[in-house]
Amino acid sequence: MFAFRGQGVAFESMLERDFLSRMDFRKDVLSVVSQPVQLDFVARSGRTYTFTPDYLVHFHSSSHLRPMLVEVKPQENWRENWRELLPKWKAGWRYANQRGWRFHVYDESRIRGQSLKNIQYLERFRNADYADQDLDAIIRTVAFKGIVSIEYLVALHFQGAEALGKSHIFHLIATRQLDCDISGPLGDSLEVMVAE
Repeated sequence: MFAFRGQGVAFESMLERDFLSRMDFRKDVLSVVSQPVQLDFVARSGRTYTFTPDYLVHFHSSSHLRPMLVEVKPQENWRENWRELLPKWKAGWRYANQRGWRFHVYDESRIRGQSLKNIQYLERFRNADYADQDLDAIIRTVAFKGIVSIEYLVALHFQGAEALGKSHIFHLIATRQLDCDISGPLGDSLEVMVAE
C-alpha cells in the first residue's frame, strides 16, 4: 500500500508505486483510486476479456483538469505487445471519453526521470523537525518576494549555515508549503514560491 495523503492506495509494481509518488507530490491531484472499473473488450482473436485500468486520478476543481483513467505499463511490455493491448486501451479510451474523462498510458518515460529523483530525494526532509519561527520566516520572505531562489533565501536567513538552510527549504518543498519546478536540478538557483 502506498500512503497517499493519509489513505492507502494499492500498487502492484515499482512503476505503479513511482506513479503514485508523482501523483502524491502534485498539488492539483485530489485523489487516486486503484483499479476503479472493469471494462469488457473484444480482443483481436474475437474473444471477450476484461480490462481493469490501474488508476483513476481526480483533480481539484480549481485546476480545470478532467479526471484521468490511467494504465501503468512498462515501455518494453507495451512496445512488444501493442497490437494485443490496443483493443483494451481503446475500451479504456471509450469509457473515459463517454464520461468526459481522459485516458492515458503511463510508462517509464512519463513517470521516471529528474522529477521522480527529486521527489525521492526530498522525502528525507519531509519529517524533519525544524523551529516553526524559522520556517515561517522563510515562507514570509517567499510570500513577500513572490518567487525567490534558494541561494537568496539561504543568504538571507542562514548565512554561515548554508546546508541547514537548504534542508529547511527542502522540508518546506517536501511538505508542499513551498512549490517549485520539480523537473529541474535542486540547486542554489532553484526558484520557489508559496504553494497554492
